Amino acid sequence: MTETQSSFAKKRLAMILAGGIAGVVVGLAGVYGVSTLTRNAGGDATCRPAVELARKIAPFAHGEVAAVNVAKSPLRVPDLSFQDAAGKQLTLEHWRGRTVLLNLWATWCVPCRKEMPALDALEQRLGGPEFEVVAVNIDTRDPDKPKAWLKEVGVQKLAYYADPAAKSFQDLKSIGRAFGMPTTLLIDPKGCEIGTIAGPAEWAGDDAIKLIKAALGQ
Repeated sequence: MTETQSSFAKKRLAMILAGGIAGVVVGLAGVYGVSTLTRNAGGDATCRPAVELARKIAPFAHGEVAAVNVAKSPLRVPDLSFQDAAGKQLTLEHWRGRTVLLNLWATWCVPCRKEMPALDALEQRLGGPEFEVVAVNIDTRDPDKPKAWLKEVGVQKLAYYADPAAKSFQDLKSIGRAFGMPTTLLIDPKGCEIGTIAGPAEWAGDDAIKLIKAALGQ
């Protein structure tokens, strides 16, 4: 092979590699969205205070809430979309300025049903201008069933929210924050992750109360 041929071969290989990398980026962008890749590649700078807060409340993630994984890197939670009891479409943007405990649940999920009264009790105790438990039902059939069940077990303080398409679960799954049910995220007033838990917790217990109060700076 001549020197000219060798140089041409090297340039061709470089072009092929560059094209392959570009293809991967385009493919990922198609799945997750360009903005998501850009925002979360190095972490959202806006969410760095949430990571610092997560570090401070980490000692409270024990006992009945030991399964809470506090945020280790900045992550803005997707602006999930769901409906209120009247069918009005809302997104998480509606709660900007408030700390949120977002919970995805379904009537077919036994652990979900077991923790709903505790979430209701947590909302009754700490719910207000600074904090709300936002429990989103993702049943895809019979929209009246979840409402009837909540009434049957005496859940009264939680506002009713529903995502009958279960897209919110898929959106969280795409960023590695939903693996099963229930899925719960503690989100700061800017929409950033403070902590995540896969599975149920005793949200009405002293450990949970202390954790949430620490997140609220109380």
